[in-house]
Amino acid sequence: MTVSNVGAKRRQPSLAQLRAFAAVAEHLHFRDAAAAIGMSQPALSGAVSALEETLGVTLLERTTRKVLLSPAGERLAVRAKAVLAEVGALMEEADAVRAPFTGILRLGVIPTVAPYLLPTVLRLVHDRYPHLDLQVHEEQTANLVDGLAGGRLDLLLLAVPLGMPGVVELPLFDEDFVLVTPLDHGLGGREGIPREALKELNLLLLDEGHCLRDQALDICREAGREDAPVTTTAAGLSTLVQLVAGGLGCTLLPRTAVTVETSRSTQLLTGSFADPAPSRRVALVMRAGAARGAEYEELAAALREALRPLPVRVLGATTDDRHAVE
Repeated sequence: MTVSNVGAKRRQPSLAQLRAFAAVAEHLHFRDAAAAIGMSQPALSGAVSALEETLGVTLLERTTRKVLLSPAGERLAVRAKAVLAEVGALMEEADAVRAPFTGILRLGVIPTVAPYLLPTVLRLVHDRYPHLDLQVHEEQTANLVDGLAGGRLDLLLLAVPLGMPGVVELPLFDEDFVLVTPLDHGLGGREGIPREALKELNLLLLDEGHCLRDQALDICREAGREDAPVTTTAAGLSTLVQLVAGGLGCTLLPRTAVTVETSRSTQLLTGSFADPAPSRRVALVMRAGAARGAEYEELAAALREALRPLPVRVLGATTDDRHAVE
């Protein structure tokens, strides 16, 4: 009589083991991986070793200087991340079922939006959704998109379109760009500035990685400027505006940033472009099929109303405000 082992119960890895391995696979460094998930280095190393024993494969190649994924580790890291993402989705679903607008909401915001819109967002959440634990992460667009796709973030507040599959964009408003110049500049304080004027300006821009830099370059190309007008760059809008005040050139600011950024200096003037003025669209962005999607849409509707006092063109809830990218 032959007894088959098919279907015999096998040991299964724990979520802690998968989480430890996924962190090491991402960082390729035990100390950094341990810090990223809040685990001690010995505990993390033990969890990965236990996972290797459970699976019966070698996941890592350890040397004195660095950690490498084995061929098996390369394949199984993808599976481990997918399992953890599904577990996160399960927890999110449970939170949503339990009660709307409760628990943690991890909101990612770009630096050229955060200082000007967050006061409105935070006031709205405090007044209308007091049981929502809003956690804000200010990062550049690429990091935010990765965080949303990987489940580290739940919702993004940034400039669109992203051109990214698997997300739903909930547009909030459009806002014009204005030209910020030194006091003695010929275009300072003017209205109806033609876009073609950008072809001749010494335009100061943000550093690489900021979507506002890319938008400014696109506007220059639309105005017929072929070269990239970059001689001086800055890490943030505050520094950029101070460079303009110092006479190094001009820059473009979204209207929501003008009051905050130009009030720090008396050496600046702002000018407006002729219609249609160059503009950007700002939206909330969520994962397609997000368990809390209905909540995020309600939040977008409430935020549109709260943003009406700002110098923006709020988008109505009936004007194609929900845009899914497949």
